[in-house]
Amino acid sequence: MLSSTLIDEMGYLPLDDLGVTIFFQLVSARYERGSVILTSNKSYGDWGSIFGDPIIATAILDRLLHHSTTVNIRGESYRLKDRRRAGLLTRPEDQQPAAIVLAGAPNDPRRGKERK
Repeated sequence: MLSSTLIDEMGYLPLDDLGVTIFFQLVSARYERGSVILTSNKSYGDWGSIFGDPIIATAILDRLLHHSTTVNIRGESYRLKDRRRAGLLTRPEDQQPAAIVLAGAPNDPRRGKERK
């Protein structure tokens, strides 16, 4: 049975040293063995601040982005949109881009075809 790992809101909060170590181990364990679906509102250039170290951020991104597809979604958060419809917000907030990284093992059939 194939399984995927889903990580939502990466970078919402910075990680401490233990969190960074555990996350790196997770990414390394999944690298070329299983799929990872990750959402974040941070650009890849901001990941050094999430992990407190640009070198570990580069190592993590290297593994995540190899064999992956990045989907950039621009627009308002569905949560804010719902609040606005309900009349709880009066003006649009700054629209932040969101990114979804679909990283899978090369032989994972759910990954889809690679784009060149």
